[in-house]
Order: sequence, then C-alpha cells, then structure tokens
Amino acid sequence: MSASPDLPPIVTRAFDVSRQAGYVSFCRNETGRLLATLAATRTGTLAEFGTGTGVGTAWLRSGKTGEARILTAEREPKLAAAAAAIFADDETVEVLAADWSTLRDRGPYSLLFLDSGVPSEVTVDKVIDLVEDGGIVVLDDFTPCSSWPPISYGRVDTLRESWLSDDRFAAAEVMVADDASTIIATKR
Repeated sequence: MSASPDLPPIVTRAFDVSRQAGYVSFCRNETGRLLATLAATRTGTLAEFGTGTGVGTAWLRSGKTGEARILTAEREPKLAAAAAAIFADDETVEVLAADWSTLRDRGPYSLLFLDSGVPSEVTVDKVIDLVEDGGIVVLDDFTPCSSWPPISYGRVDTLRESWLSDDRFAAAEVMVADDASTIIATKR
C-alpha cells in the first residue's frame, strides 16, 4: 500500500488535539484515507458513532464535498468537547456529546462510520434502518482473516460473518494495513 505521508491540515489538527488530550485510540491513517475517499462520493449526511477526539471525523471532513454534512457522537463529554473545538468554525460538522443511539432519529445516513469494538451495538439489524438505500457502512478495527468463517481470538467472528453474508448489503472486507481490515457494506 502506498500513500503520501502528508496529512490533510484538519487531520493534523485532530492528531494534535488527541495528543493534548492524552487520547491514543483513534482512526488509523490507512482507514482515514479510505474514509476520505468514500466521503468524496457522498451527499446528504455522513455520520460517525464514537468520535473520540475527532480524528475519524477529520478524515471524513477532508474528503467531504459539496453540501454534505457530518454528524458525530461521542459519549465522553471531555472527548466530545475536544472534537467539537476542532470543528468550531465549520458549519458542516456537528459534534454531539451523546451516546450514538441519540443519532437514530437524525438519519438515514449516506455514510455511517462505526467501530466494531462493541459487536452487540453494531449488528446489521441495529444499523440497517440508519442507512439510506445505496448508503455505505464502514466498520473498522478488524484483524485480517483469510478463512471462512472468519476467526478472531480463536472463535468465529459472528459480527464480521453477519456483515459479510447479509443479503441486504453488498459487503467486502478490505485490508487497510498488514494488521488491520475494514468492512465496507453498501445497502441494497
């Protein structure tokens, strides 16, 4: 994989805020570049559940074009405030200090970025109504697996299996680095 080492200014700013907040769990650059690429194809509202300090949001913003808007939610108030400061002068980005479930009434979304960290919260059935027809769901933080069914930590990865086999989505697992993969699913 190749990519310019240069980062968009908004992403650099988000990394600076993360360091200042002592926050080290954020969207990888490889995933971020993918998010920016996908965001460039979208109109309507893009959403992220689990903002952290805004690195993933910054990647989405770096690719966003036209009238698209970004809505993101972070349940930890200090992290949400740090992320909100990054986008304080950007009317197209809204950061909420709230659990992601508060965004259910704000959809449907044309692109939805989710962390696979709490599998019970990001199942296909819980997410499908949040995405418009033709909308894209991006789930990150998977470890690449070449077997079927997918195995993670010695067990069948039922979250990954369900996203890759649900007929309501066309989905693929994409390696973004040697040790990281992402699922991209488009609602049929």
